Amino acid sequence: MLKDWKSTRIGDICMTNTKTYSVSEQWSFINYLDTGNITKNRIEEIQHLVMGKDTVPSRARRMVSIDDILYSTVRPIQRHYGIIKEVLPNMLVSTGFAVITPDKTKIDPDFLYYYLTQDDIVDGLHAIGEQSVSAYPSVKPSDIEGLELLLPPLHKQVEIGLTLRALDDKIENNRKINHQLEQMAQAIFKSWFVDFEPFGGVMPDDWREGILSDVASVTSGKRPPYRQAEFSTEAETPILGASSLMGYTNTVLYDERILVTGRVGTHGVIQRYSRPCWPSDNTLVIKSTFYEFTYQQLCRVDFHNMNRGSTQPLITQSDLKNVFILLPNEGNLREFEELVGSFMERYESNILESERLIEVREALLPRLMSGELSVAQLGDTKC
Repeated sequence: MLKDWKSTRIGDICMTNTKTYSVSEQWSFINYLDTGNITKNRIEEIQHLVMGKDTVPSRARRMVSIDDILYSTVRPIQRHYGIIKEVLPNMLVSTGFAVITPDKTKIDPDFLYYYLTQDDIVDGLHAIGEQSVSAYPSVKPSDIEGLELLLPPLHKQVEIGLTLRALDDKIENNRKINHQLEQMAQAIFKSWFVDFEPFGGVMPDDWREGILSDVASVTSGKRPPYRQAEFSTEAETPILGASSLMGYTNTVLYDERILVTGRVGTHGVIQRYSRPCWPSDNTLVIKSTFYEFTYQQLCRVDFHNMNRGSTQPLITQSDLKNVFILLPNEGNLREFEELVGSFMERYESNILESERLIEVREALLPRLMSGELSVAQLGDTKC
């Protein structure tokens, strides 16, 4: 065992589910976080619900404090976990979470959070969940409390937590910057091509009505032949289907393209994607010289009303090719492309940096937690 590192049971340094909301407190509203609305510490939505007006879920019961760790007890492998760094007024979370409150005199909250997010811990808890008698894999708070970890002295825990937190903070900052860049691109598109603000509020005379195929090509995706995918270097190239396009994924490195899902539950999902890939036959691939203009046009399409399938939603090549657009002159198109393209170059650079930081964090996490590597050994490279 490492010098000064002690084997410690989590239940001896933490408390779980200590505070529960009572209706006798008579809050007029709540800010509610459900298990499905946080993944890997990224909150997608907090619902603001007014008592007596909105339907309040019966599971909205757990009260939280700063540095509490939320860990979904259902299907741990889905990674619905996080650490609270800001508590909104009247904030409640689902009883589907184990709310873990660290004893800060014994353990650093960030250190414990990162310990619990390691792949082997998540996989171990999920394996426990699969043995449960419930209809789906689930663990009990006592399963988490029963885990044992090697615990370094508190000051070393803090160093490790700060090092890993710095990486995640930079990743999150990049995400926020990219969201702002997307908002700016959308605002400029609306200003130019909807409200005509740079043109005195009037559409220029040399603009005309057109369709998407005037500025872009639309083709169907196609998976690689079986033997080619298995026996060539193309086997390392990802196959992208509808489900692959859900979420914060890839960046532009090669020839630019946009993928749109054509079928099933992800009907109409749009993703910028330009790394080498095999788009599956449930996607449509759009390429254009005026990439940013085309992307913004697609974001404004009502795909849910574009459905030719009887049993499953379906968007065809013809549907997309014939989408109505207002077609500016080539000069205005190129001007828009240059302006918004400069934003998106920053956007793409941020994604690349975040991907690199994620790789660094994933490499450091188990080594720091096991004591194989110390923060002191990282030197100036830790951030």
